[in-house]
Amino acid sequence: MGLNEDVGRRLRALRQDADVSLSELARRSGVGKGTLSELESGRRNPTLETLYALTTALGRPLSAVLSDPPPGGGPARYGAEVSGSAVTAVLLERYEDGEAVTDVFRVTIRAGAVQESDAHVPGTSESLMVLAGTAVVGRPGDLRTVRPGASAGWRADTPHVYSAPHGDVQGVLFVRCPVAGEAEGG
Repeated sequence: MGLNEDVGRRLRALRQDADVSLSELARRSGVGKGTLSELESGRRNPTLETLYALTTALGRPLSAVLSDPPPGGGPARYGAEVSGSAVTAVLLERYEDGEAVTDVFRVTIRAGAVQESDAHVPGTSESLMVLAGTAVVGRPGDLRTVRPGASAGWRADTPHVYSAPHGDVQGVLFVRCPVAGEAEGG
């Protein structure tokens, strides 16, 4: 099975486990019903923005559609790659404990590109460590310039931005998302 088919299978399973219809998930996420149907059947290439919209609407971390969870929780390494308008992310690790899922991504922010990300699941936070290049990241009104060897963190349950104004940026992104049930309480 390829990435499209694997993502589609996982997306359909998450939607069905949440007892949400195709139409309802399309409404909640703002993703067209036809697009959602094609994603679930593995006939469409998923973008980073689309997958985030869908997993956020389902109250799940992005890794829930990029990988099968390791048996019994704990860490696992993956390698699924997904691209958006400005960012390409490769899932390196997913770690789940009783409170949250932490996804670790190797990211590239393309030179001159700006990605405006919608809010993720309530309680989600992100932090980026820059390996090369200079990134401008964070919430609008609280953007931070991050150079190699430095990091910045922000709440990701509000809109946030990634940009690379002076050339490609290489980095490691940590996304911490409360486990189901925790997000509603916090």
